[in-house]
Amino acid sequence: MNAPIDLPSFDFPDFAPGSVWLVGAGPGDPGLLTLHALHALRRADCVVYDALVDERILGCARPGATLEFAGKRGGKPSPSQPDISNRLVALARAGQRVLRLKGGDPFVFGRGGEEALALVAAGVPFRIVPGITAGIGGLAYAGIPVTHREINHAVTFITGHNTAGEVPDGLDWSALARMPVLVFYMAIKHLPGIVERLQRHGRAGTTPVALVARAATPAQLVVETDLAHAVAAAEGVEPPALIVVGEVVRLRAGLDWLGAASGRVLDPTPLGRDRGG
Repeated sequence: MNAPIDLPSFDFPDFAPGSVWLVGAGPGDPGLLTLHALHALRRADCVVYDALVDERILGCARPGATLEFAGKRGGKPSPSQPDISNRLVALARAGQRVLRLKGGDPFVFGRGGEEALALVAAGVPFRIVPGITAGIGGLAYAGIPVTHREINHAVTFITGHNTAGEVPDGLDWSALARMPVLVFYMAIKHLPGIVERLQRHGRAGTTPVALVARAATPAQLVVETDLAHAVAAAEGVEPPALIVVGEVVRLRAGLDWLGAASGRVLDPTPLGRDRGG
């Protein structure tokens, strides 16, 4: 087992009793934790964590800290959002240092805004600690950059379901179909509906697609396909998973650094020799 990491001698903010820190744990790899997140783990009296937090990260909590699971999983029994917010308030009012630990970033499809507003309404002091969101860090571990100057000058992040658990029809799918790169969170269950909408609004079936499950963990799985065959390719892919649509997927042939560590030969010109510069 590796020795504990010593925090640098920065002037870290005080984690006061009776307060709540909403902290992003990153996409999986404990090495992607921020220093503020690690500081919070070592000071918290109670860690209220979600389903996407790696167990190795929970192992960084100080001895004696209480660990409370408050994960939400589509289709499985889980606490309601009001229940979670009320629990954070109750723990803070009991004088505890409360760490609300979320996978990725708390303000990117993480309900962090809802929980923070509940704390405001209850008069509980809080702090936000951003984390690396899976749509950037997780794809980097798959060897897929979300931007490349030869491909796109914009990227769109989209949740795969609305508050009712359905494909979000309030989106402008015609506009989305024209965007160069789309990154869907929590969308595997609704992939058939997403593919149908994109193709109905003009996105070519040959558009590259990657499915990235359990990103930035030892169990990471990456499936490369195209839009026309994405539903079939997703057979057996279990959440949590990201879906990225766009030409940036082709860059994985040259940027799969994890694959290279296992012997994959990378292509230095994955977009073709006539491109670049």
